[in-house]
Amino acid sequence: MALDTPYRAIFCDLLTDQTIDILPLRDVQFDDYIGKAGSLSGTIPIPDRAIAARVHQVQEGRTAVYLERGGDLWWGGIIWTSTLQSNEQGVMTLSIQAATFDSYAGRRRIRENISITTPTDQLEIARTLWKTLQKNADGNILVKYGEEPPSLVNRTASWRTGDETLYSEALDQLAALDTGFEHQIMVYRDPVSGKRIRQLRLGAPKIRTGATDLVFDRPGTILSYSFPRDATRGGTTAMARGASINNNAAAESRPLFSGEKESPLLQAGWPRIDLSSDHNEISDKATLEKTAAGELLQAAGAVVIPEITIRLGGVVPPALLGRSARIRITDEWHPSGLDARYRIVGVKVRPPERGRPDTAELYLEEA
Repeated sequence: MALDTPYRAIFCDLLTDQTIDILPLRDVQFDDYIGKAGSLSGTIPIPDRAIAARVHQVQEGRTAVYLERGGDLWWGGIIWTSTLQSNEQGVMTLSIQAATFDSYAGRRRIRENISITTPTDQLEIARTLWKTLQKNADGNILVKYGEEPPSLVNRTASWRTGDETLYSEALDQLAALDTGFEHQIMVYRDPVSGKRIRQLRLGAPKIRTGATDLVFDRPGTILSYSFPRDATRGGTTAMARGASINNNAAAESRPLFSGEKESPLLQAGWPRIDLSSDHNEISDKATLEKTAAGELLQAAGAVVIPEITIRLGGVVPPALLGRSARIRITDEWHPSGLDARYRIVGVKVRPPERGRPDTAELYLEEA
């Protein structure tokens, strides 16, 4: 990271959040998404023994890193891998790869029975999974819980010890059901104490941030854009398969499966395009029905994930995920002007370096 960069890299202990050091980080890229872990990559230069001794404190799997810009936290996560390199001239560097705190749920497995037999709001079930994950001191990575309003969708759920289900799989399975929810772990500073906060955000059916739209124009703030449409990722029918249920050892083992769900697009002239998914951890037919319906709702027709690249400035806040963005474009394809409203579901940031401006790619979905 160049000396004139607006970003600062803060390295901390994962379990206590105590600051270990503030080290230079160059060639940085980072991203974050709703519903899946984001990533960070960068390189720590090691010009002398003094810096080498400090970099020795960075340990994969137990060190967290934050990127701070203008006093705000823009990214936070766990360093999972690193590569120490020395070239022909003896120049040493440590390349790091990190993932947002959501990724911790992908490194932990459910090793106790979790049984929720009384219909419970699905957001509370998601919090229960994280609370179970963090209940031991050596598994508590200090993720706090928000106070989002109930989703008004009650469910039952169970996971068994011995199945070795990842907590991330359980969360995704629950969130993907029809009338499900979204989840993300955000980082920010407490406005009173200045303490770094890691917080689980939940939203049903969507995570939404801010009361006003961000406005991006081309010509203007938008440097480039892309509107891909992919019918190979979408469909007009869906089925979901679950665990194999066989009460007769002499009979062929067959998986449980949902009924075929059909999109209203079929009535509008679309051809039949089939989606299918496997969920070996689901042994309840009603859950499979909801899963198939939810998957079809998310991928009906052609999947479109527009993206724009903008120049970052003082008007762009750090909490972009879930914000509504008004996109206004006037060019040869849109001679009358495009004026559309989207929701930001992913962000990839490239800090300024070697004359390159501070930019962000925003991944969008229709609001």
